[in-house]
Amino acid sequence: MALRLKFLFSLLAVVSLAAVSFARTPGASSTTSGTKTAKKNAAVAESPRAQKRLARLRHKRPVTSHAAGASATAHKRTRRHRRYVERFYTSSYAADITEGDIIAGEDPTVRQAAVDALGNMNGTVVAIDPESGRILAMVNQKLALSGGAQPCSTIKLAVSLAALREGVIDRETPVRIGRYAQINLTDALAHSNNAYFEAVGRRLGFEKVSYYAREFGLGELAGFNIEGEHLGIFPATELEASRGGVGKMCSFGESISMTPLQLGALVSAIANGGTLYYLQHPRSPEEIVDFQPRMKRRLPIANLIPEISYGMVGAVEYGTARSVHLNFSEEQILGKTGTCSKAGTRFGWFASYANTQFGRIVAVIFLQGGRPTYGPKAAEISGRFYRALYDHNFFTQPATAASSSGEKSSTAGVPQ
Repeated sequence: MALRLKFLFSLLAVVSLAAVSFARTPGASSTTSGTKTAKKNAAVAESPRAQKRLARLRHKRPVTSHAAGASATAHKRTRRHRRYVERFYTSSYAADITEGDIIAGEDPTVRQAAVDALGNMNGTVVAIDPESGRILAMVNQKLALSGGAQPCSTIKLAVSLAALREGVIDRETPVRIGRYAQINLTDALAHSNNAYFEAVGRRLGFEKVSYYAREFGLGELAGFNIEGEHLGIFPATELEASRGGVGKMCSFGESISMTPLQLGALVSAIANGGTLYYLQHPRSPEEIVDFQPRMKRRLPIANLIPEISYGMVGAVEYGTARSVHLNFSEEQILGKTGTCSKAGTRFGWFASYANTQFGRIVAVIFLQGGRPTYGPKAAEISGRFYRALYDHNFFTQPATAASSSGEKSSTAGVPQ
């Protein structure tokens, strides 16, 4: 009996050792579980979700290494966030801008208002009696009489008159400016919409644009015997297509150089009903006494002025020239802003006139410089100019030049 029990215990020991040895053999214990795992993975791989994920992975760009992947990600991030920043090299501020100005024949009230309004900005103010063409004040005459600059969006006044005259548009004609948007002349002038005027310019064509621009005084002297005045530039050929063609000429004034006097003469013609006067700048009290208006030509725009007046009022009331009202809102102001840049210099224009019961005065503000220079800033300066005139009772009596010349201003069609 004892011998039998001893035999059974020995047998059990051998079986136990065999089991332990089998468990430690590589792959022995995992054969069954490995088979089960493989079957499970195959089943998962054949599932619809796995097939979709595999398809997405196949369409991804392969990355050969971690470094290559990081480089591609960085390049993509840089490309997404890269933004062009324009650099300017001209200062928006200047000292002694009135040095050398000839002021003996200017209106002292208008002169002081213009000087105070401009302050230390790098620019010029030209104030004109539109009923006679007399320059009442010209601050920073070196700049005012220079070769001029790109007119930016102020060219839109000339383009508007040309398009109306040719019957291309009227004030309410909708012009498509995008896939789902369209706009009329009033809002296009008020908001200075470039797409609108590019489209209108292309409809007109360069030949018509050139004809009317020269008719309105661009490319010729605006003044009569004003020493130092320059011609500006209106090109003889259309801007090349790669730079926007006639469309860019009509929206930004690309390739055109206009002087403050030329713009002042055109706005004076709009203000007085269509007479383009030679501008005259008296140099002494005697020349004021002997002053006589000199008409250059009569422009056929009298019936077109009401059509653009709504847009010029809109610019001040709700458009790009709203900054006029930061300083002045007592009288109606009609105007047009302009902002653009060239060769590291930014330009800011605002040409306007005050429409009062006692007549009108035209003011052209032209600024040059860097980022602080733009059209709404010129409009703000204009508001300060009109404010000073108002505070000195300039708008409470008829203009002496208009009375002496026998001319009467017409307010017909100007929105009230």
